[in-house]
Amino acid sequence: MTKKYSRKITRENVMYMVLASALFISGYFYLRYAYKVMDQLPFSQEIVLIILGTIITVLITALLLNKQTEVELRKEESIKFLELKSSIYLKFLDHLEHILLERSASEEDMTKLRFLTHKLAIVASPDVLHEYQKFVEQFIRSTKDKTINPQESDEIAMALAKLTTKIREDLLREEDASSIYSTEEISDQILDNMEEIIEESK
Repeated sequence: MTKKYSRKITRENVMYMVLASALFISGYFYLRYAYKVMDQLPFSQEIVLIILGTIITVLITALLLNKQTEVELRKEESIKFLELKSSIYLKFLDHLEHILLERSASEEDMTKLRFLTHKLAIVASPDVLHEYQKFVEQFIRSTKDKTINPQESDEIAMALAKLTTKIREDLLREEDASSIYSTEEISDQILDNMEEIIEESK
């Protein structure tokens, strides 16, 4: 949802509140007048109350519906952004899987990695970007000669595992917050799993 649209909805909310307040105040004074001047007419006060109650109910309902629409739009925007994040993260991991399986980093692979880096810069959280910098440093050291030996592959895998913990935090922060395990415990488990795999492959 754009800032312009958000401001429009805020203005509408304020307008509804002002209208409801003005109607309530004017209705109050009118009722006082009706009780003094129109009390000789049968059911005059009751009719006025019904009309004012109906109008106020309509205004409050419109305000609530407007607020609900704003909340739903924000939720939809948040879901779409999360989907975009997930897509870019998965493309990045798939590309690294391809490089490690080939045990080489061609010029085309490096070019694609550069573009994925730009995409990550758009959606990734600061923690992911900080850890990604460390990963890139390790990746560059391991691929200077355009080939990746088993030891370099293991070093890249460990750096990637650390990066993956930050990606998980970025995508599943709320879910992990409600888990019985802390963020640190989850991160440690991911790194332990990778270390065990590396040890088994030797």
